Amino acid sequence: MQQLYATWRMSYIEAPKHEGCIFCDFPAEHKDDEHFIVHRGETCFVIMNLYPYNPGHMMIIPFRHTNVYETLTEQEVLELHSLTAKAVKVLKKVMRPDGFNMGINLGQTAGAGVAGHLHRHIVPRWNGDNNFMPVLSETRVLSDAIANSWRKIKDAWDECKLS
Repeated sequence: MQQLYATWRMSYIEAPKHEGCIFCDFPAEHKDDEHFIVHRGETCFVIMNLYPYNPGHMMIIPFRHTNVYETLTEQEVLELHSLTAKAVKVLKKVMRPDGFNMGINLGQTAGAGVAGHLHRHIVPRWNGDNNFMPVLSETRVLSDAIANSWRKIKDAWDECKLS
């Protein structure tokens, strides 16, 4: 039997549980490098998912604490979509995925890990990235560390312009 070591994941396992809302608190701390914040807009920000489905998994999040989609302001809706388009463009340039999963889970029943603060997931996908590990061993294999993905994406963010 072979063993798979992903020792860098221990920091996630041992991390203390966060009290409060991480999507409010992380941007307020102004520790973008520590929290893997890629970009700050006027009403929304872009952050790497600390528990990614795939390398490059990002989220677009309004600064304002809400979980009611229909209460988003016009400016928040426009920036949420604009930042999503830019994130896709950056991921295409940096990671060259074959496709994307994107979505918003509204409420715990819908699968929201942080049910009190809405956020859009952007997950890059590659042909053949589904393998037997999640099915047989309940293990997800990630090919890149979050810090490395974040650095590549952050470096490319300002270079990419929407047309």
